[in-house]
Amino acid sequence: MNDTAVSHRRIGLIIIGDEILSGRRQDKHFSKIVELLGARGLRLSWAQFLGDDREELVAALRRSFASGDVVFSCGGIGATPDDHTRQAAAAALDLPLALHDEARELITQRCAETAAQGSGTADMTAPDNLRRLQMGEFPVGSEIVPNPYNKIPGFFIRDHTFVPGFPVMAWPMIEWTLDHRYAGLHHAVPHVEHSFMVFELAESSIAPVMEAIERRWPGVKVFSLPSMGEGKRRHIELGVKGDPDSAAQALAMLRDEARRLGGVFAAAST
Repeated sequence: MNDTAVSHRRIGLIIIGDEILSGRRQDKHFSKIVELLGARGLRLSWAQFLGDDREELVAALRRSFASGDVVFSCGGIGATPDDHTRQAAAAALDLPLALHDEARELITQRCAETAAQGSGTADMTAPDNLRRLQMGEFPVGSEIVPNPYNKIPGFFIRDHTFVPGFPVMAWPMIEWTLDHRYAGLHHAVPHVEHSFMVFELAESSIAPVMEAIERRWPGVKVFSLPSMGEGKRRHIELGVKGDPDSAAQALAMLRDEARRLGGVFAAAST
């Protein structure tokens, strides 16, 4: 896929695994993907956590394929019975699975390397290696996503990038995809976020001002993050995000109105 010049692409994240939903493992992907996107001037539009359920995955992927969004999916692309992502992606697209030629070559290389290190065999007809080759079975028409950690690739199809659940593999694979497939999106839309702390102000009193700002500057979003105290003086973090010029004007209005309503200020942040 060539770089796209479309500037307003929504980006979604799907994190898959019963172990995340049960709490046996803590998710590390969400915050890292937000970081990787932010470094490139991009933002995450939505995220979804799903278990290892084939039907649920198929339904979710049908929706995301139909959305036209850029989507990153972490987890479930292995070859054990609890891995369903490859099969679900194929079913969601009404496509068959097939062993990808490049994936077969890379998996074969990996098996030879581990055999040379004294682990397993390089014989690709051995049962263990046949199972490893299943990790290269992708929906027909997929392209591989290189895996610098152990060569076992992920796959890309219809603006969806599927990577393993292991962060050491997933994160560089997603970085590669962002930089090779979506470089045209980097910093395409100027975006800033400003906020300030205000004390002695009821959130209900500032809400009409927030609504007025979003009506006046449609490209700006206003946010309010109240604190219940937690051992400190109660306060609200008020802020704006969006186009730099509009956001600057909106921030000035928000600050002026907060002061007029009796708010007491702390140091500003950006």
